[in-house]
Amino acid sequence: MEFIPGLARWLHIVAGITWIGLLYYFNLVQIPALKDAAADGSAGGITKHVAPRALLWFRWAAVATWLAGAAILQENFISAFTLQTGYEGIGIGSWLGTIMLFNVWVLIWPNQQKILGMVQASDDEKAKARRVAFLASRTNLMLSLPMLFFMANGLTHRALIGL
Repeated sequence: MEFIPGLARWLHIVAGITWIGLLYYFNLVQIPALKDAAADGSAGGITKHVAPRALLWFRWAAVATWLAGAAILQENFISAFTLQTGYEGIGIGSWLGTIMLFNVWVLIWPNQQKILGMVQASDDEKAKARRVAFLASRTNLMLSLPMLFFMANGLTHRALIGL
């Protein structure tokens, strides 16, 4: 059954590129562009058409990346998440990815729904939602580089070499 681990690895890479690519897009392109677009009144196209679609891909790519990563770990899942000897690197990377997944689904997405008008919210609630979503997204941006480092370099245990 070599097909399933290979498929999981391929999905983990493709979904991860999608997730982290959109994370960088939001933080390095869309957020600064929205400030400029708001100043000239042209932000509506971004918030109405681009942001909801990008957030759809962003949140489901996060889930697919995490699930595929768990599938790659297989019987080593518990060893990685409990940071057992030889699994520390991949475990730290896994925990960082898990924190980032939590941020996407619990902090970013519910607040973006308020910001984009998908969920009814007062102006004060939208202002708070902007701040929470911004901070969670920036946290994920900062966690992404160490997460990628630990994930790429964490496969040191003999049991993981053959994956």
